[in-house]
Amino acid sequence: MKHRTLTLAALALTLGAVAAAQAGIPKGITIAFLPKQVNNPYFTTAWKGGQAAIKEFSGVGKQVGPSDAGASSQVSYINTLLAQRQKAIVVSASDQNALVPYLKRAMQQGVKVVTYDSDVAPDGRHLFVSQASSDTIGRDQIKLLAKQINYSGEIAVLSATPNATNQNAWIKVMQDELKKPEYKNMKLVKIAYGNDDDQKSFTEMQGLMQAYPNLKGVISPTTVGISAAARYLSSSPYKGKVALTGLGTPNQMREFVKNGTVQGFALWNPEELGYLASYAAAALVSGQISGKEGERFKAGKLGERTIGKNGVIILGPLTVFDKSNIDKFNF
Repeated sequence: MKHRTLTLAALALTLGAVAAAQAGIPKGITIAFLPKQVNNPYFTTAWKGGQAAIKEFSGVGKQVGPSDAGASSQVSYINTLLAQRQKAIVVSASDQNALVPYLKRAMQQGVKVVTYDSDVAPDGRHLFVSQASSDTIGRDQIKLLAKQINYSGEIAVLSATPNATNQNAWIKVMQDELKKPEYKNMKLVKIAYGNDDDQKSFTEMQGLMQAYPNLKGVISPTTVGISAAARYLSSSPYKGKVALTGLGTPNQMREFVKNGTVQGFALWNPEELGYLASYAAAALVSGQISGKEGERFKAGKLGERTIGKNGVIILGPLTVFDKSNIDKFNF
């Protein structure tokens, strides 16, 4: 009986916290998610979190978007969402600058714009919900790979599109990290682009091994790229000999971790990223925040969050997945 009483008390506290988080958010707020790609498992998971938050504050949500990762493909969706008078657009941009004129027009019409995962130039949105700081993401990937190749050998990066804002920012940090003395025996020989397309990423990984037969390791800071690269390596003579790390989801990478193709990789929780983006959009629409540095808002189960410099909200640190913990995660 005592245990049941404690459980009910804990449940009441949780519901109370969520209710408090919803306070001040009017029902029926319309929020539209516009990811880079709708058929990308990463964005499907982020949208799952976004939907959960929208349900908590009784909003109305939907996700639309292209099946390719081109910036021009996202423009028509922005125009359609404007015509539909959505209160907020939550977008992961395929290009830092190409969407800005269209998002500015949306803001001029009163639409709140939140970017998540991949940002645009700051004047093209109110807030950016970042998975982690670019510095953390870039440096941690170099550190992961360095340990796997014993700090020595040729390495390459298999990225998304050449214009992808987030990947380019992380790669810049990686190049800076590599200048440190402990990486003096590591050499970045190539940055390849798979365009967040599974088959092209697979082919690019194959091409890297043909062009650089002494390659010791590859970083793929994109969920599409790392899974395609792992698939190539797992059926090649390079399995277990060429290290592969980067950013992936546990469900995509579980097979390759267990069969020895991949030692470890990292990611934040994309479901929580979408969840936080929805609450940030609702806080803007309801007038709780305007996007200024230092403003705070409540984000349901994630607690209170503070807006940082340039309207950036950080989700949290990366989690490293390997054989010891990958079965504890399901996304």
